[in-house]
Amino acid sequence: MSVTLITLAAAYGAAAGLLIPRPAHRFSVPAEEDWRTHCPDGHALTGPASGWLGRGRCPDCRAPYGPATVPTATATTLVCAALAAATGARPELAVWLLMAPVAVLLALVDRRVQRLPDALTLPLAGATATALGAVGWLTGEPDTALRALLGGLALAACYLLLFLVNPSGLGLGDVKLALGLGVALGWYGWSTLLTGGAAGILIGALYATFLLVARRTGRKETMPLGPFMIIGAFCGLLLGAAAAR
Repeated sequence: MSVTLITLAAAYGAAAGLLIPRPAHRFSVPAEEDWRTHCPDGHALTGPASGWLGRGRCPDCRAPYGPATVPTATATTLVCAALAAATGARPELAVWLLMAPVAVLLALVDRRVQRLPDALTLPLAGATATALGAVGWLTGEPDTALRALLGGLALAACYLLLFLVNPSGLGLGDVKLALGLGVALGWYGWSTLLTGGAAGILIGALYATFLLVARRTGRKETMPLGPFMIIGAFCGLLLGAAAAR
């Protein structure tokens, strides 16, 4: 059963990953600009959902829209497979699989333009809280769902405090992302929330230190925190899910 579940999750991740480059291209714009509506060579994006869905290359000039399709699909596949392996046939797995492609998309956009769009972070938080609330109700675990919601508020509050202390080091997008990630981590308990939240900051700090030591960045330069928050939350979810089985 577990092998079948992991295989299905991996297939889902591969299919979802193939659709990520196009929205990553559209979302990767500075905050003052509208979402992109053309490929890098100027051809209009067409297709389902007003051009948001489709292949990762322009059908007219074959130019890639954004991040390479194969690495993106591979990463999403591995993430979904790992979540399935750790969680098993538990109902919250469906929530993690729904979150995974959005999280990968957010990480790519933040890495490219240091931006976490509200159009992704807020629906992610709302959908995660709603879905886990439904899981808690269906499984007779409303207290677990409530803890997840409180976990999201707690992690978002921590990032809001960091933002107020050092607004140049992170943005409000990180605070909004923390809300959704905290809800997911809180499902498995406060220790999982602490582990996943701390892991994101630690991984980001280690990477920044490496860049400074290697002289690939300066002390005053900023780097996107979102990808590290997502990696930390992913690690926390794997540990929390494995412990809950």
